Amino acid sequence: MIYQFGQNGAAFPRRVRVVEVGTRDGFQSQAEWIPTEAKLGVLKGLIAAGLREFEATSFVSPRAVPQLRDGAELLAALGHPPGVKLTALVPNAKGAEAAAAAGIGAMVVFVSASESHNLKNLNRTRAASLEGLAQVRDIADAAGIPMQGAIATSFGCPFEGEVPVESVLMVARAYHDLGIRHITLGDTTGVATPPLVAERVRSLRAELPDLEIALHFHNTRGVGLANVMAGLAEGIDIYESSVAGLGGCPFVPRATGNISTEDLVYLLHECGIETGIDLDALCDVARAVEAIIGHELAGQVMKAGPRLQTAAMDEVRTACG
Repeated sequence: MIYQFGQNGAAFPRRVRVVEVGTRDGFQSQAEWIPTEAKLGVLKGLIAAGLREFEATSFVSPRAVPQLRDGAELLAALGHPPGVKLTALVPNAKGAEAAAAAGIGAMVVFVSASESHNLKNLNRTRAASLEGLAQVRDIADAAGIPMQGAIATSFGCPFEGEVPVESVLMVARAYHDLGIRHITLGDTTGVATPPLVAERVRSLRAELPDLEIALHFHNTRGVGLANVMAGLAEGIDIYESSVAGLGGCPFVPRATGNISTEDLVYLLHECGIETGIDLDALCDVARAVEAIIGHELAGQVMKAGPRLQTAAMDEVRTACG
């Protein structure tokens, strides 16, 4: 049964594509080095659990994000598993050349909707960043690799506060002019709310109806999955998430983790939405990631289990002792 939601009782999508970003957005915020072998094990475990789309790494300067300096090595060790799409974040032409050499499945470019976050994150104005993407496009085209676009701070900025929807549309138009047809709206610091999700999705569709839209939420203020529900009500069927709830932009304050992949999959399955993912196997990977990181992570379902997981009565003390 597909859950009905929204003013007109519109059905949610019957199937959702879950894009795992844990080994990129999740691991990038970890100061202690995670061995390439451990990252590879996580990716293989997630593939075995049924995940088929990954933003696996980033070809940024190792000085800026030292945790991801092994991107090319990681991709070479993983190879090209059948039916699996691997993408990587690329900030500039140099990153694009490295991504092309690594044989990445798609290059993800990123620009912030707010000027201040773009300056902090990329050390460039939005205009300069967008201008530089023409070089990335040329490299991607020459290698026969598609481009995808991510818009950071799509729902608000840690330095400016409110971000006008027109700022999001401005970046989206520039991406569209570059030939990009897949755009992710990023909630970089977890300030999205369900009304903002509906507003931005509807505005983007009205302006550029041929786009494929993905949503990327953080759970900084506890409404990450509520925002997923809002996205589902708008018919969005692509969501980015991070195993065990890892994540957080290292260049802004109070940027805690992404929505947890296993919590997202649990929600989708409970709404009758197919993902092709084995939740139990996914939770095993999430617990393994928690062990790699060395402290408790934010994912809930990996701790509590699904709602119909029962326990024997003699495992629990009675209320009276």
